[in-house]
Amino acid sequence: MTILLSLAIALPLAAPGLAQDAQTAKFPDRPITFIHPLPAGGTTDVLTRLLCKEAEKDLGQPIVILNKPGGSLTIGAAAIAASKPDGYTIGFTGATALFIMPFIEKLSYDPVKDFHQIIQWGAPSFGVTVRADSPFKNFKDVVSYARANPSKLNWGTTGQIGLHYLIMKQIAQKENVQFTQIPFKGGPLVEVALLGGHIDVAGSEFSNAQIEAGKTRLLLLLREERAAEYPNTPALNDLGYSGVAVPMIQGIAGPRGIPDEIAKKLEAAFTKAINEPAFIKGMKDAGYSVLYRSGKDSSDYIAKNHKFFEKYLKELGLTK
Repeated sequence: MTILLSLAIALPLAAPGLAQDAQTAKFPDRPITFIHPLPAGGTTDVLTRLLCKEAEKDLGQPIVILNKPGGSLTIGAAAIAASKPDGYTIGFTGATALFIMPFIEKLSYDPVKDFHQIIQWGAPSFGVTVRADSPFKNFKDVVSYARANPSKLNWGTTGQIGLHYLIMKQIAQKENVQFTQIPFKGGPLVEVALLGGHIDVAGSEFSNAQIEAGKTRLLLLLREERAAEYPNTPALNDLGYSGVAVPMIQGIAGPRGIPDEIAKKLEAAFTKAINEPAFIKGMKDAGYSVLYRSGKDSSDYIAKNHKFFEKYLKELGLTK
């Protein structure tokens, strides 16, 4: 009688755990929604769709892209953080939504605590470019001119207080020079202004096609290490800018609370996907670099940079 009573009590208590184990074992058994915080058709959107297409092969279910642009990536990030933590809603995470906007505006999510990072898969093409006929042959020429002509050098960036601006600001402070920032709404507009002679230097996203066509020249990659795609172009560490924070994030995350086993399945599928020839070719054609970090390494990397930008934005007087 005592044994039967114990079983009667224990079975209902164990049922939720058994049900969760069963759900984890069969995951995924329906389509996965992927929230993308940028408009459809852009380079990052196209590459994300290519990545998801490759991951579908391993997961055995379609991944449906849902574009939620706006708010400097924060609308999409908020939607990811607020979703049910069952692995069926994941999405793209970028630097602006993680390191900048949380300190400038009041948001509904905590960039460190409210996400389960799954993988980092790439780094966008950020760099310093000039027109092909520019007198600046290397980045040292740019710095020398800026030092001799305070505030006369016009450089274009994406956004007034975007990541490009903050990277270039750090460089200017290290060199003790002054640039005059000209903000634009997107990387393509910066490049149009550069080609039209409206700015001297672009410190933003750049087009590999314009470089290959001989219309622009890439002087510096705004990343820590050199990229295989541009072996002859120095990166920040090459020029002594090792202390400049450049958190280039193209990652995938879900909401906090995703079961570990489900997160591992997703991580394994996307890790396999970034090594597929079709995806590697797509990244190369776009001039982007495959940059892998595991879920844990991504979490650590984000926490480290979050702390840096909290302090740095406060020093600049930009925090809310």
